[in-house]
Amino acid sequence: MAKVKVVTFDLWDCLFIDDSDEPKRARAGLQSKKVARREILYNALSKMAPIDRVLVDTAFDVVDAAFRKVWHDQLVTWTVAERVSVLLEGLGRSLPKNIFDEIVVSYEDMEVQYMPDPVPGAVDALRELSKQYKLAIISDAIFTPGRNLRILLQEAGMYPYFDYFVFSDEIGVSKPHPAVFEAVARHFNIELQNIVHIGDRPHNDILGPQSVGARGVLLTAVKERPLDGTCPDAICKKYEDLPNIIKELDTEN
Repeated sequence: MAKVKVVTFDLWDCLFIDDSDEPKRARAGLQSKKVARREILYNALSKMAPIDRVLVDTAFDVVDAAFRKVWHDQLVTWTVAERVSVLLEGLGRSLPKNIFDEIVVSYEDMEVQYMPDPVPGAVDALRELSKQYKLAIISDAIFTPGRNLRILLQEAGMYPYFDYFVFSDEIGVSKPHPAVFEAVARHFNIELQNIVHIGDRPHNDILGPQSVGARGVLLTAVKERPLDGTCPDAICKKYEDLPNIIKELDTEN
């Protein structure tokens, strides 16, 4: 096996616990992000002309389903602006540009205002791994764009350990598209075989890297997902074990 030169990380349920910001929002008296997004759009539209709240919610649900379909089948994550545009088109409505832009920013900023929790042990593992390997992020952007995901990493003390970032809204494709892993190899001037990717989704984070000759470590510290026939190069149950797992993969030569 090739030497390990770069270790890449997924972000959600890998470095941060997805939706761990929701209890913080609740304690602040705020609606869940899902409800708040619908409320924001409904209020904006109803100020322009009457509209049924149930219709807005249904349209939102349909666009969310379409987003997931495109994400899974076409390996593209629509930007927030694209999602809102599709939603408005489906409703047969429009908004002035300044209001449209305000809605987009409000959606994009939600996870910066009430930050999700880092996965226990992640920062210490990054610190240890960065002493020997280059580290990079490969993450899909759902509602939070890459520029705000960088803020989350900075606030959690993780950002300084990473040398490169691949976010789906910036590169134009999402995992497991080969281009996301190829971008890392190109940036560091290494072979794909020199990459080990860490993530929680077998389809994206194991089959993705393995399909281009890299290796994939399944992280189950937050969620244990069905393997669905995938065969990770290793399974990491807690971050304290990750440096030794990478070391073992690095010595398989």
